Amino acid sequence: MLKHWDERRDLVIPGDSEATISYAADHWIHTGRLSIEKTGRYAVALSGGSTPKSIFENLSLRPKDLDWSKVFLFWSDERAVPPNDPESNYHMAMTAGFSKLPIPKNQIFRMRAENAIEKNALEYEALIKNIVGPTLFDLVMLGLGEDGHTASLFPNTSAIEIEDRWVAPNYVNKKSSWRMTFTLPCINQSKLSVIYALGSSKAEIIPKVLNAPLPSPWPASWVGTVSKKSLWIVDLLASKNLNLK
Repeated sequence: MLKHWDERRDLVIPGDSEATISYAADHWIHTGRLSIEKTGRYAVALSGGSTPKSIFENLSLRPKDLDWSKVFLFWSDERAVPPNDPESNYHMAMTAGFSKLPIPKNQIFRMRAENAIEKNALEYEALIKNIVGPTLFDLVMLGLGEDGHTASLFPNTSAIEIEDRWVAPNYVNKKSSWRMTFTLPCINQSKLSVIYALGSSKAEIIPKVLNAPLPSPWPASWVGTVSKKSLWIVDLLASKNLNLK
């Protein structure tokens, strides 16, 4: 089931969307158990999007499958909206199920992107350094846009080029709005990054991202290194244009 794509990335195609969501949730729990056993905690950066929402809904039904008191939640990106806004990634995660799980409230750290975004990005980075430390995250959850973006690293935006920060504000012209996002160094220096891509709408961009040589115009192409390989969890519809041997 697990395929070696290249020296920076592995790929798994569990089946249809239901099987893939189930696999992704099982992998999330398994990664958490290993992290807690090894370090006494599980530091995760969540993402927005419909696929993570389905994963969160699955996790919310499993209160006994993990020691949730040792889970620390962060976010890999956020829109410039208040935490009660339906567009907020924080709001989505909490309403999709994390509010039902016994995670201590002082271990849930939302991105404050709705105002003073430069100042709050620096403060969020300081928070990560203080609480998570230099090894960064046990798991960074990432989506994939049809334009090849991941987190809020969109093509032709300034945050892609940042090498000396973990968190940055990023103005996205095509959205006419600001976002707060993890940078590529934060993603690639974490223990594991996972890109989730489901549905036929992702079928065209996936081979472009996976086959593009670096430097690539697709930000998602940059995720994963030789020492910290990324994992792609993709369903059958999303993978239909891949040349799999």
